[in-house]
Amino acid sequence: QVQLVESGGGLVQAGGSLRLSCAASGRSFSTYTMGWFRQAPGKERAFVGSIAWNPGRTHYADSVKGRFTISRGNAANTLYLQMNSLKPEDTGVYYCAADPTVYVSSSPGSWDYWGKGTLVTVSS
Repeated sequence: QVQLVESGGGLVQAGGSLRLSCAASGRSFSTYTMGWFRQAPGKERAFVGSIAWNPGRTHYADSVKGRFTISRGNAANTLYLQMNSLKPEDTGVYYCAADPTVYVSSSPGSWDYWGKGTLVTVSS
C-alpha cells in the first residue's frame, strides 16, 4: 500500500525557516516524480514545486522561487522542502505528491499519490 506521510509543519514567524519532510513507502519511488502542493484556507490546492526522478531537475512556482528548495534523500523515498524567508502568504496545508509518469505538472489532477498534509502557519 502506497503511503506518503508529511512532517515538519508548525508555527513560524515571518522571515523564518521550516523544513518539511515526506516519507514515502509501499514501493520504490526512485523513478517517480515527487512534488509539493499547498492549500491556503478558502483556496484551491496550488503547486509549490517538484523534482523529477531523472535527472533530478526541479521546478518551482514563481511565488517560491529563490526561497524554497526541494530535494530528495539518498534512498529516493524521502522528499524535503526547505522553506526560507517565509511570508504570511505561505500559510497553508502542505501536501506531498508522487507520480510515475508526470515530469512536471502544476495540476493536482495529474498526480496519483498524495499525503494527508502538514500545516504551516506563518505569523506576521
